[in-house]
Amino acid sequence: MVVWFLGISGSGKSTLSKDLKKHFDKKGIKSFIIDGDIVRDFYDNDLGYSKEDRVANIKRIMLSVYILEQNGIVPIVANISPFEFLREFARKKFDNYIEIYLKRDIDKITNKDFVYNDKNVVGVDLEFEEPINADLVIDTSKKNIDESLKEILKVIN
Repeated sequence: MVVWFLGISGSGKSTLSKDLKKHFDKKGIKSFIIDGDIVRDFYDNDLGYSKEDRVANIKRIMLSVYILEQNGIVPIVANISPFEFLREFARKKFDNYIEIYLKRDIDKITNKDFVYNDKNVVGVDLEFEEPINADLVIDTSKKNIDESLKEILKVIN
C-alpha cells in the first residue's frame, strides 16, 4: 500500500501523515513518511521550484516509494503533487496506490504556510491541477485533524 497525501501548502499533508504513521505504529505496520521538503534537503536543494524541477523532485520521491513498497513498508507521502500526469503514473506503478487530496481554499492559507516564499508557489504562481481520480477528498478548511483522520482510516482499512 502507498498512501499519497497531496494538496497546496498548508493543507495538512505533514500533520495527517504524522498522525497516520502513529496509527500504523500502534497496529505494528511498518511505515515511513516521505516528505517532499525532506527529499529536497537530502539533495542539498539542488532543484528549484519551476515545473520541471518539481517534476524531477516528484520522480525522486516515486523511486523511494517504490523501494519501500517492494520491501513491505507502507510509504506515506506528503507532497504538493500538482501534476495529474504524475499521479496517473503513480497509479500505474504502485500496487495499492491510495490518493488523498487535501483540499484547501487558498484564501484560508496563512503566510507561514507558504514555505517557498516567492518561489513559484503552487496555487498562486503555478497551477495546481485538481485530481481526477483521488480515492478521498477532504476539505481541510472545513474538517479538523481528527475528523480527517477518521475518513482516511475508513478508506485505507
